Amino acid sequence: MNNRQSSVSSNNESWSGRIALMIAHCAGMVDLVALPVWIGTLMSRYGMAPQQAGTLVTLFLLGAVASSLFCAPRFQRLDKRAVATAGFAVSALAFLGLATTSEYTAMAGLHGLAGIAAGSALSVTHGTAGLSANPHRMFALCGMALGVFAIVFLGTLPGIVAANGGTALFIALAVVMLVAACTSAVMFPRGASRAANAAASPHSGAAHGAAQPKPVSSAVWFAALGIGCMGLVQAMMFSFLERIGADRGYTTAAVTGVLIALGFVNLFPAPLAALLEKRWPARLVVLAGPVLQAALALTIAHGGSFASYAGAGAVFAAVMIFTHTFAFGLVAQLEPGGRALSATPAMLMVGAAIGPVLGGTLVQQAGYGMLGTAAVVIAIIAVVCFARAGRQFIVRSLP
Repeated sequence: MNNRQSSVSSNNESWSGRIALMIAHCAGMVDLVALPVWIGTLMSRYGMAPQQAGTLVTLFLLGAVASSLFCAPRFQRLDKRAVATAGFAVSALAFLGLATTSEYTAMAGLHGLAGIAAGSALSVTHGTAGLSANPHRMFALCGMALGVFAIVFLGTLPGIVAANGGTALFIALAVVMLVAACTSAVMFPRGASRAANAAASPHSGAAHGAAQPKPVSSAVWFAALGIGCMGLVQAMMFSFLERIGADRGYTTAAVTGVLIALGFVNLFPAPLAALLEKRWPARLVVLAGPVLQAALALTIAHGGSFASYAGAGAVFAAVMIFTHTFAFGLVAQLEPGGRALSATPAMLMVGAAIGPVLGGTLVQQAGYGMLGTAAVVIAIIAVVCFARAGRQFIVRSLP
């Protein structure tokens, strides 16, 4: 390995760089943890209808989608550290602004701004994670960090909001973004891509000429649509997990207990996905993920007992984390330059952005049971998309 490769490898694989990516992942993916408290606070503390609350969170996620779509094709030209630092800092300011107002139009604009800023930071975070020597393992580490974060966040925030009002939610989100901005400014890695490393190798023909980036294959787009469908079900169902429990008459302590259990469960899917990386084919895992996710959604939406609600609710997010880790690794193999992986916020959040407002509309019009029915329909689409991506991956892998 020459000096250039050594510096790239050590830069990308240092623990300071990994920690920065893990913290940035937690901040950028805060919706995956915070949705039940976020929607619940908007409804219970600000008096919003389900559709109104869902629309605000959707604006945050749509902002993240837009910025990810802007950043992804420019990923290799961006100063990743600067984008991550500025993105999280602006998002922190937007959340602080939300803590000072209850006017709906202002809240809508600030939600959108926070999403645009956080989404740009998350885009370069995921793209940089995809440039690691082992993207599957790096994303598993990020998933483990998200599990620890979920325990702290869900274990403390409902009580803080209950004691201090809805503004406490937005102050907490601002603090999360500020921490990510500070660590990104100091430790965010500046590594080159695995594709660039290969091109720099003296045994690579690409080292002797300018390598032209290959167009993103249709298999990547099918995988992206499948991830988006799972993100839609995740956001649609998860947004109302707390409200479902409250409206069924379960105590605040019982519902908070489910959220804390969910945080503990979320510690395990990422390391389990890393352990099974070589044992379970990614193309099969991504087929099973949407099916299990839909089954859990049906249980939460239609279950008649606290045990069924608590059991399905506690493991619901874990299915998304586990499946997405394999999907991340699959996309990394299909497109090693980092462009597609820098668009994973868009993959996830284009579905997640629709989830809260769609869920709110379904709940308002037809009740919580309709969420389970919609989850089944969306899961079928996800399975079809992942099947197409997996089949093309097999064809491309043939000698």
